[in-house]
Amino acid sequence: MKLEVIAVNAAEAAAAVRCGADRIEYIAAFEEGGLTPEPGSIQEVVEAVPVPVHVMVRPHSRSFRYERDELLEMAESVRLIRAAGAGGVVLGALTREGTVDEEALKVLLEAAGDLSVTFHRAFDEIGDQPGALRTLLAYPQIRHVLTSGGRPSALEAAERLRELTELSRGTHLTVLAGSGLRPEGLEAFLRRTGVREVHFGTGVRFGGDPAQGIDPERMQAVKAILERFGEETA
Repeated sequence: MKLEVIAVNAAEAAAAVRCGADRIEYIAAFEEGGLTPEPGSIQEVVEAVPVPVHVMVRPHSRSFRYERDELLEMAESVRLIRAAGAGGVVLGALTREGTVDEEALKVLLEAAGDLSVTFHRAFDEIGDQPGALRTLLAYPQIRHVLTSGGRPSALEAAERLRELTELSRGTHLTVLAGSGLRPEGLEAFLRRTGVREVHFGTGVRFGGDPAQGIDPERMQAVKAILERFGEETA
């Protein structure tokens, strides 16, 4: 069982890892759902923790549909992230019809090289999620799909997440469940879905507030549940 935690700076990343985070998703603008952080800050975060840091690549929060100039900006961000020593990038792009934009994806994956790629919650705006997952399976660089199963909270989409997890089983791609997760109800969620990796943001912050820091007690509660469940299902 792996735990990915959102951080907005190096101090938060270090705090999350001290409490058991296996991977960091580094973002700016938490209140907008995460945007590309300043290039100069990435190496600082990477050097602050001994675990992989995956960096958000999202130039704005207006939509997941990008014009050519925006796509080129994103590709340059990916190259800078790679040069800074990050372990991966978190990205996604949709067509005007609301499907995976494979042409945009190819541009970004070329820039990513050997970085691990997570297709982010743009996935949750896609109607045919099983079909979209099959599309993403054609790209070996994409190692994770971050999704709430198309619902505001992953807790509301257990059956869809189980379906997606089953579809990905035995492939290079892992379903990373996120949004709305918290220690309360986590074990039941894991049993219903079969997911092996989870993503936490506000669920491990003081007061569930994105403006507040990492809450060690909530982090430790999540980690204990994951370790216990992992031992049971190993």
